[in-house]
Amino acid sequence: MIRSFTLSRRFSTTQAGRDCSMRIRFCSLASLLIACVLLSCRHAPPSLVHKSGADSVAILNDNLAHRAAMDTFFREDPHSPFVRDTSVAYHGLRWFPVDPVYCVRSVLHTSSSPDTVIVMGTRGEERRQLRYGYFEFLLPGTEGTAATVRLNVYKFTPSDRDRYENFPENLCVWFTDQTTGSETYAVGRYIDVGDDAHDAAHSYTIDLNKAYNPYCAYSTMYSCAIPRSEDRVDVPLRVGEMKYHE
Repeated sequence: MIRSFTLSRRFSTTQAGRDCSMRIRFCSLASLLIACVLLSCRHAPPSLVHKSGADSVAILNDNLAHRAAMDTFFREDPHSPFVRDTSVAYHGLRWFPVDPVYCVRSVLHTSSSPDTVIVMGTRGEERRQLRYGYFEFLLPGTEGTAATVRLNVYKFTPSDRDRYENFPENLCVWFTDQTTGSETYAVGRYIDVGDDAHDAAHSYTIDLNKAYNPYCAYSTMYSCAIPRSEDRVDVPLRVGEMKYHE
């Protein structure tokens, strides 16, 4: 009886110890899992801003109207590079499908001390541009996650008198990306964002579906600014205009 009681007590004590040990391990594992979740949340990449159905339709319709207007301009306007240079035949522009995700908004991050830099032209000439600031936003990356993209912003300087006098507040934005030279124009593409609002809180619309080729992509009559190495976007931007000449 004493032996039975002793064995029973030893079994109970051992079992209690095992239960306690298991509880400690379980609590430790739970704590570790919680810590991992919190850590992953803290370092999780930011997510893309998804458009509503109504916004997506509005972006689509706006781009379709824009592309129709561009086609009319290139076919008929006296300032069209194809009208001015009759040696180049116009057979319509080629565009990637419209994707509302690539219509983004950003404030203008102006430089605390804008500096003048050399931007080369396609004819080998040097152009002096004011490196004014940048836009920053999220786009789909190559790994299926959101990627932070920065587009540099330039302004004309008095050294380019005509452009400076006519467009003193124009924000110049150009870029290259992983499609440059293969699917899109080898020099790069431009995007219009309008004039400087001189308001730090102003949010600009940057619709990369409207990214376009400069005139030098169509005719050798024109020279255009070549995006600098720092203007490269390290993601493929399969939106906007594709290359014209094969």
